[in-house]
Amino acid sequence: MRRRDLLLGTLSLLILWQLLSWLLRTEVLPGPWTTAQAFVAALPKGLWRHFLVSGYRVIAGIALAMLLAVPAGLILGQSPALNRFFSPIVYITYPIPKIVFLPVILLLFGIGNVSKIFIIFLILFFQILVVVRDQAAAIRPEMIYSVRSLGAGRRALFRFVFLPATVPAALTALRVSIGTAVAVLFFAESFATTSGLGYYIIVDSWGRLAYPDMYAGVVAMSLLGLLLYFVVDGLERYLAPWMFLRDA
Repeated sequence: MRRRDLLLGTLSLLILWQLLSWLLRTEVLPGPWTTAQAFVAALPKGLWRHFLVSGYRVIAGIALAMLLAVPAGLILGQSPALNRFFSPIVYITYPIPKIVFLPVILLLFGIGNVSKIFIIFLILFFQILVVVRDQAAAIRPEMIYSVRSLGAGRRALFRFVFLPATVPAALTALRVSIGTAVAVLFFAESFATTSGLGYYIIVDSWGRLAYPDMYAGVVAMSLLGLLLYFVVDGLERYLAPWMFLRDA
């Protein structure tokens, strides 16, 4: 996305926000400037710490999901026998809303970082697995045979066939999953914890009826999601540069 488009989109949201604040005329919806002042004032009072804690949790959950789901998807996509065996399991477990297991996960892993990371991993794992599996299964066999006929081994097949075919799909799944990961993190941090942006928004700010501080936390969580989007864009340019040759 171009910087100009991002700037225009941000400006449009701020204008809409300000108009709604003027229209409603309630302290429940402070304007952007009041929220910005609260955001700056809250940073040295602990908002930055909650931001880092939430960032660590969501990045760890995403990284763990990618580390396990991408290889598993590649294996299932290129092994019909394994795919036939595991497909019913994936088919049954994928539609289940994993967030319902949060109480059980809290009982098993406690209220610390591990439970938050695990619930994010559990949700994202199946989303990434299914996308990568389907993309790997769509690779034409003659493409693999042609590369093997040139003497390519497993490393060359991975570099010249599987990587170009599945990396864009994996990054697309990751980009779609970021919103889900941040939403799940907010829900998981809204109770049974003493840190994180979810705790800051619901327990700390909303509990005190400090609405500007609450919106400052919402802005911080939005910035976290936006930052993760930028990271994925950077990874896409690094891992799949051939996708941007047409823009050169």
